[in-house]
Amino acid sequence: MLNPERFGRFQDAYVAVLAQVSEGFDFTVSPRGNACRECLNVSFVVDDPRDRVVYIAARRVNIVFCFAEALWYLWGRDDLEMISYYAPRLARYSADGQRLRGSAYGPKLFAPGGDGRSQWDRVMGLLAGEWGSKRAVVSFFQPAELTDAGNPDVSCTLGLQFLLRDQRLHAAAFMRGNDAVIGLLSDVFSFTFLQEFMAAQLGVGLGSYAHHVGSMHINDTDTATATAAIENAAREGARFPLPVMPATSWHELKVLEQIEGALRRGEDQFTSGDLAGLGVHPYWQQVVLLFEVYRQITHHRDLPIRAATLEVLEPGYQWLIAHRWPKALPPGFTVPAGALR
Repeated sequence: MLNPERFGRFQDAYVAVLAQVSEGFDFTVSPRGNACRECLNVSFVVDDPRDRVVYIAARRVNIVFCFAEALWYLWGRDDLEMISYYAPRLARYSADGQRLRGSAYGPKLFAPGGDGRSQWDRVMGLLAGEWGSKRAVVSFFQPAELTDAGNPDVSCTLGLQFLLRDQRLHAAAFMRGNDAVIGLLSDVFSFTFLQEFMAAQLGVGLGSYAHHVGSMHINDTDTATATAAIENAAREGARFPLPVMPATSWHELKVLEQIEGALRRGEDQFTSGDLAGLGVHPYWQQVVLLFEVYRQITHHRDLPIRAATLEVLEPGYQWLIAHRWPKALPPGFTVPAGALR
């Protein structure tokens, strides 16, 4: 068989990749002093891209950052101020301390080109008019990124391809390199998020997602995390219902962006009673609640998360918050077990 291995959900693919790179690596290399184990030409397919979240306690997934990064792309942003609030480590990749260039895929997706349309608009128009097209590709990597040998932020992703077949939108990501422990998790979340968003805009079903990587690697500093995640996954079976993204207008996304900014800057806060008046779909209300939880964690470090905030979150999000920030949980909080399936 020449096709890559298929998985029903991303978590199983994630664990398989960690095991392969940990135990069956091709090389040990140290690009720019980062010692790692490496496998070349790693590919897999996920049949249900909506099942994009990893529920492994040892991995301690930051679900707030996952949504923040995906929305950072959708909002067409490249500012360090927003994204480093959720992941301070990203500051070291900014050449000027203000923006990210290579890894900021939003402007590459949504900035207008010479014809006044963005890559996203061109692909949407192509798919709407020619459903069997093979040309629906957006590019991220730019040759100029390699002109400066000291550039700290070269795009890891070459591009995304969208394929509309039998009323379902399939997607494939092509990457020059991928950190199997950290980057793989957030990249698949963001790319399948973009895939689901486009499918909702087109009014079609969600197809499969394929992930192709030239260099899949695990940094030596992350080998213990990888090992723990593999062992933990073998003992765990928690799964939660999959929220379905609604068709969303750009206006609604703009409202969400304004809410996020107010929470991040500490200018506002939200309770469950505020949600109905936000003007966004319940799917996005849950994302607002995640940003509110993070606001409480970062702006009030000496206080636990409010029980009333956690209680209105979906059980899967509660589980992720509990395992990422266990010390911030309110007294008596019970972590949802999740269904075994």
